[in-house]
Amino acid sequence: MIMTHKIKQSDSVFKSVLMAYSVLLLHILLIAGLGLLVIFFRGIIQYMIWIFLGGAAAIAASAYRFYTRMKEEGKTLQEMLQSPLFHGRSVEISILGGVASFKINNDRSPSTFLPDTSCDTPPQLEDPASARIRELSELVRLLENNLITLEEFNSVKRQLLMS
Repeated sequence: MIMTHKIKQSDSVFKSVLMAYSVLLLHILLIAGLGLLVIFFRGIIQYMIWIFLGGAAAIAASAYRFYTRMKEEGKTLQEMLQSPLFHGRSVEISILGGVASFKINNDRSPSTFLPDTSCDTPPQLEDPASARIRELSELVRLLENNLITLEEFNSVKRQLLMS
């Protein structure tokens, strides 16, 4: 009994020491990572103009490639966007995370963001069974407070149960 207690105690001490070393190692890795980030961002700031010019050159090369392809095929921008690849889709071009963007929408309908109302049944927020129970309980409350007569209660109840 005493032997198992000592083994459990030494095992918990070993786990505690191992946990302390792992926490220390994680702190060292965190400090090293922060140092690398400082060096990395310092390099980005020093070369920001070159990074910007390189990105602008890549965008210009992409636009030139698109323009030459459009002229090779003898099509206009409208004809290029009517390609089966773009059929029924919107095309959005976004630069610098949305700082400069424009969207070309092939859908001509003004209600693009409105829900589809072409289905026969309107959208419902609660199922018919729970709505019926709620309406019947409201009817019972009205009858108990003598706000409706028993005949009115029975006729409305029949209508609710038949629907």
